[in-house]
Amino acid sequence: MATQTINGKAFEYALLKKFYDRLSLLTEVTIIENEPLKRVIECFNEITEDEQSNFKVAASFAVNFLIDLEPRLSVALSEKDILSLEIVSDSAGKTGDVRDVLLIRSLQKWEIGVSAKNNHRALKHSRLSTRLNFGKEWVNMACSETYFNEINVVFSMLSKIRTENRTAKWDEIFDDKNEQIYKPVLKAFRKEILSLQDKDSDNFASNLVQYLVGNNDFYKIIKSKRKVEIQAFNLNGTLNLPAKGKKPELKITKIQLPKRLIELTFKKGHDNTLIATFDEGWQISFRLHSAKSTIEPSLKFDVTLISAPYNLFSHHMLIKQ
Repeated sequence: MATQTINGKAFEYALLKKFYDRLSLLTEVTIIENEPLKRVIECFNEITEDEQSNFKVAASFAVNFLIDLEPRLSVALSEKDILSLEIVSDSAGKTGDVRDVLLIRSLQKWEIGVSAKNNHRALKHSRLSTRLNFGKEWVNMACSETYFNEINVVFSMLSKIRTENRTAKWDEIFDDKNEQIYKPVLKAFRKEILSLQDKDSDNFASNLVQYLVGNNDFYKIIKSKRKVEIQAFNLNGTLNLPAKGKKPELKITKIQLPKRLIELTFKKGHDNTLIATFDEGWQISFRLHSAKSTIEPSLKFDVTLISAPYNLFSHHMLIKQ
C-alpha cells in the first residue's frame, strides 16, 4: 500500500478515535465494527509514533471545532439515542459519497460525515478507459459510441503495448506523453462533456459538480504540516442544525450548485489538464495522468477544486509544533 494511502487511512482513524474519546464524555457513543475500521487501524499502527502524535493533535483541533458547529453530536434526545461512528468503505466514492467517517444518530434519522485529507486537496481520482462509462457513473447519462471510438485509438495502443511487454514504462515508449496520450484523450473527453450538457442543459452542471464534490453534505478536514483547514460543503442544508435546546456556535450557510458550465478549456501550457468554469463561482481542474510508471490501458484523473462559491465556509487552525 502506498505511503500516501496509509497516511490518509491513518488520519481517518485518528479522527474517529478523537471523536469517540471526546464525545464519550458528553453522550453515549459506539463504534461500528467493519472491515474498513480494521484497515484504518492497521494503517495507523504502521506509521511512526511521532506521526501518530501529529495526527492526534490535528484530529483534536478538528473534532473540538466540529462539536461547536454540530450540537447534535453531543446532545441526545434520550438514553436510547446513541451516536454511532463508522468508517466508510472506499467503494462509496464510486456513487459520489466522498465521506470517510460517519457520525450517525439513527433514532433521529440524522447523520453527518467528514472527508479526511492528509496533505492534499483532491476531490476525486476517477479513471478513464474503454471499459469505463464516465457519463453513466458521474451524471447518469451514457457516453456516446463516438466518444469510445475516439479514445479507443489511444487505449487499444496502450493495451497492445501492455500485452507485448507488461514491464514497459511510459518514458521508454513515448517521447511526449502529454501530446501523444493525454491531449487526444482529453479532447475526446471535452467533446463528450459538452455533448452531455447539450442533452440536459438544465441539470447537467449541478449533477456533475455534486458528483465530483460529493452527493452528501459533509465537512472536509484538510491536514497539512502546521495547519488544519475545515470546509463545510452544505449543498443540501443538512449541516449545522440545532439540537434540543442548543444552537451551533457559528452559522454555516447553504451554498449553491451551478446551473451551467460556462467553458471547458485546456489549462494554458498544459496538454494534460482541463479547466471547467461554471457559474456560482465554481471552477474545477481535471488533470489526467498515469497512475503507475509501467504502461496500462487506463488513465487517472486528479480532480481539484480551484474555486467555490464565495460563501463556502472555511476555517483555518494553526498547529503549534
